[in-house]
Amino acid sequence: MQESPALLPCGDQALVVEFGDAIDSDINRRVHDLAYAIEAAGVRGVYDLVPTYRSLLVYYNPMRTSWPELEDSLRSMLAGTGDRVTSTPRVVLLPTLYGGEHGPDLEFVAVNAGLTIDEVVKLHSGTDYLVYMMGFSPGFPYLGGLAERLATPRLESPRLEIPAGSVGIAESQTGVYPVASPGGWQLIGRTPLRLFDETAEQPALLRAGDYIRFVPLETESRYLEILGEVESGEFEAEMEAVS
Repeated sequence: MQESPALLPCGDQALVVEFGDAIDSDINRRVHDLAYAIEAAGVRGVYDLVPTYRSLLVYYNPMRTSWPELEDSLRSMLAGTGDRVTSTPRVVLLPTLYGGEHGPDLEFVAVNAGLTIDEVVKLHSGTDYLVYMMGFSPGFPYLGGLAERLATPRLESPRLEIPAGSVGIAESQTGVYPVASPGGWQLIGRTPLRLFDETAEQPALLRAGDYIRFVPLETESRYLEILGEVESGEFEAEMEAVS
């Protein structure tokens, strides 16, 4: 891990704070802690932050601050780790109906792993997955923490459209499609929750630094019940503090 983060220019209106060169949960936590600290402090001139696996892109208005001023502010924040306010991660619970028409590839994943379908569901839903960053499509979470045994090759031929809410596995990653889109992941289930709603004040349900916990649903009727509550605006996603 890179002990002293590097601050690098990115054009004339942004800089990158690099914390390391690997996908690592400790590095990623430092990224999100700095982003939270910048937001909490209201650093002059900063108008957008983009966290990634290992770095933070900081956009600033050069009419309100300069590179030297912003660099000094950020280095002071990075040095003051003892008294800096850090973020409090959330665990977002995603009710998920595994298998059937919503998870047509669940049996293949089980055979590939040498497990029963019930064992796959138990293993997949038994982990809190870190949202390292957001990207690819609106509201799409890049997750870490999939059990090695569940790693499964992508489809040889991608599907032209995967329904929003579909939960899939591709190689060593698991994820959720927030909007309908093409994709080559092995689909094992679907959540009735809406991960991205362009009409909402906060369009994305998830944010980088959160954790996801998949909660198995027992029946199709319960899935449809939650779906109806989501569509009517009556359902509110459950969240827990990280213990």
